[in-house]
This record gives sequence, structure tokens and C-alpha cells, in this order.
Amino acid sequence: MIHFNEHFNFDFDSKPYDLLTIGELLVDMISNEYDDTFQNDGYTKFFGGSPSNISINTSKLGINSRIFSAVGDDGLGTYLIDRLRKEGMDTNGIQRTDYSTSMVVVSKSQSTPIPIFYRGADYHLTYTPTLEDALIKSKIVHFSCWPLSMLPARQTVERVMEAARAHNALIGFDPNYHPMIWAKHEDGVQYIKSVIPKVDVIKPSEDDAKRLFGEDTPANQVEKFLELGAKLVIMTLGKDGAIVSNGTETRTFDTMATDIVDTTGAGDAFWSGFYAAVIKGYPLEQALNLGFAVSAYKLKHTGAVVELPKLEVIKDQYGL
Repeated sequence: MIHFNEHFNFDFDSKPYDLLTIGELLVDMISNEYDDTFQNDGYTKFFGGSPSNISINTSKLGINSRIFSAVGDDGLGTYLIDRLRKEGMDTNGIQRTDYSTSMVVVSKSQSTPIPIFYRGADYHLTYTPTLEDALIKSKIVHFSCWPLSMLPARQTVERVMEAARAHNALIGFDPNYHPMIWAKHEDGVQYIKSVIPKVDVIKPSEDDAKRLFGEDTPANQVEKFLELGAKLVIMTLGKDGAIVSNGTETRTFDTMATDIVDTTGAGDAFWSGFYAAVIKGYPLEQALNLGFAVSAYKLKHTGAVVELPKLEVIKDQYGL
């Protein structure tokens, strides 16, 4: 258990890589206007995919990170790889497949974006010696529900979890369950519940918890994650901040967002600030606050990946 005034007790000093993210690398097509009905005529292409967003964000914030994902051998796949290179990212972990690059069409929103999923290459990520070598050398490993929702990527992430635990890496999991990304015959909810005790940090949103457990109060939802074996639960509540529990102590955090332009990628921005702070040696409570500060900074801009300054600059801007 980690207390709010403590640092994470993992073998960070002996490993050369700070963060490894694994999962979807895809294109976000975001509407040019605020419209949750999809009746608008224009969309703009953005670099997307939660693990890739986090990997780029954390690099901007001042730690080193690597992304392992799969894209199509097509123009959109090339666009995504070129964007990673433009950001100075290592692209050796990007596998190219014969399937189309995955895409999400999403409404620009000031609340919760509404997505439509078009999946192809992302779930064909395989476990390779290159991935295993990077994993063994990484301090933190992060993934979301996306690669778990379909084979063969699920098997890849299962092997990643086993190796990460064996080599004492911190495991972060975004339980962003959505029934539309799972095969109709599968019980995705039960599978996600089976993953929860295998990770160290889990960050559900209210919508994530509702899809997994049904309607309930935030405090009760957090308790359900803990009962399944979660070690640290960070439940984000949008404009109402967040509730965080380590199983024995529960705290609430206020939002730092004052100017909301686009909510796409706000959760990824939180993860980014949180991971960067953990690697830089901040105790849990301050790492959480820095995660919320980075998210608030991102909310002022459109798109999931924005021009973030170093973490220390954001720390000073938000008085942390």
C-alpha cells in the first residue's frame, strides 16, 4: 500500500526507461463544431490513441517514454509514425500490419466526447523480443482496455503484465471499458474485473465505473474497485474533481480546470502529469495534483496532444 505522503516503492533507479505505453495508435477525427448529433459537415484529423498520447505528453513533460502499437501499412499509418518522429519519439516499437489503421470519429465536446470506433490494425499488436527488452528496462508500464478487448493484442498485454510484475515495474491501467470495442459474444465487463487486482494504479472515470458496475455514488464505485483487489483507485469526476483511495484512506481533489475548450484527451493528460511526477520523485499526493494540473492545462486546447511545457513550468503556474 502507498500512503498519500509517500513515494512509490519500485526499483526505478536501475532501469534506463521511464515509461512504456502499450496499445492503440490511431487517428482521431474530431468535429469542427460542438455537435453531439454528428450532423456537422467538417472534421479535422488529429493524432490519437490513449497510450500514444500519454507517451508524447510525458516526453514533453520531461521524462523518457516509449510506445508499442500497431498501425496499418497505409497513408494514415505513415501519418501517425511521422507524427511520432516529429515529436522526437522512438518508433521502433510501432508494428505495421496488413489491416487498416484504426480511427475514432468523435464530437468536439465540453463534457464527455461521443465516439464512433473503426478498428483494424490496433488489435494486431504482437509480443516481440523488442517489446520484451523495452519492458524489462522500463520503470512504469501503462495500458488501457483497448488492446484487451480483442485478440491477439489481449494475449500480448497479458504477457506484458506477467513480465512487468516479474521485473518490479509499476503497472497503470485505464479501465476505459466501452461495449462497442468488444466482440458481441464476450463478457468484457467480467474480463476487465479480472484484470483489476493485477495492476498497481487504476483510473476510472464516472462513465467507466457506470459501464462496469451500473449507477452508484462515486464513493461506492471506488469501494467496488477496491473490493476487486485494486491497490490505488483514482476516480475522476469531471468538473467535480476526483476521489482517490488506497484502501484505508480516501481523499477528494478539486478540479483545477478554469477554461474548457475541448475535453478530448483530458484523462490522458492526467496520466501524463501523474507519471512524470512519480518518475521525478514526488510523493503520491503531489503527483496527483500535478496530474490534475496537466489535465487542466490540456483542457484549454483542442485535440488530445497539445504543446505541453516541462512539468516544473506547470507546477509553478498552478502554484504546486
